[in-house]
Amino acid sequence: VGLLTQFAIDVGTWAALGHSPRGQARALAVAWRVDLALTPIALALVAAGGGRTYAFLLGLPLVALLAEFARHRSASVGQAEALSEAYLGTALLLGDVVEADDSYTGFHSRDVVALVLDVSDRMGLDEDARHKARLTALLHDVGKVAIPNEIIRKPGPLTPEERTVIEGHTVEGERMLNQVGGLLADIGGLVRSCHERWDGGGYPDRLAGDGIPLIARIVCACDAFSAMTTDRSYRAAMTHDSAIAELHRCAGTHFDPAVVAALVAVAERHEPGRLDQAA
Repeated sequence: VGLLTQFAIDVGTWAALGHSPRGQARALAVAWRVDLALTPIALALVAAGGGRTYAFLLGLPLVALLAEFARHRSASVGQAEALSEAYLGTALLLGDVVEADDSYTGFHSRDVVALVLDVSDRMGLDEDARHKARLTALLHDVGKVAIPNEIIRKPGPLTPEERTVIEGHTVEGERMLNQVGGLLADIGGLVRSCHERWDGGGYPDRLAGDGIPLIARIVCACDAFSAMTTDRSYRAAMTHDSAIAELHRCAGTHFDPAVVAALVAVAERHEPGRLDQAA
């Protein structure tokens, strides 16, 4: 009865505060599993005590053990949060390096972050995947610091040779992030795939469809939309409606159709080229 009452209170509180039941249930899933596991133990202790006054003492060793587990768990979570903040700080620093080297690329990367986070939320990515999506969006162009400025800033179409050089920025980005190590090494693999195409015509590995990591598919579409709706050295920005039409036209070839659907839904809330920086 107590357990059911707890569930009822939780659900009633979410409804009163306007929270999503699905999101809150996911957040409290671990706590509920622990409560469910402890319920039979509590019933067993009651049965073993047989109504004796000091029967509750039978449960003290278990309580002490759980307290020790909780202490270690809290310490682990604290260390993980600190490490996560360190990785984010490193990513922001690298992003600043990119921005200092090329102001358009730096602004564009942060522009993409806001879209990527909204699309990630729209597609129901969990918190861990959302964090990786944020880092990938922030660092997807980091390899461009190794590309000569005369190619990056060329006011016209690239030659085939120059195109080959600039397409190497994804591999260079992966190499740089691998040198940092840890979580950013995992992000490096995603950065490498951010210019793969749904139909297999992208680079550098010619991945296709679900063979491309979902986060990379999201960044690819958001990257393209941001690029289309901002001025470049060799062309003016497309209109918002034209960019949306281009996303639809390329769904199923260049972009994952599911990602396009989510991007179109959230892009309507953003003024082209003036996305808020992600929190």
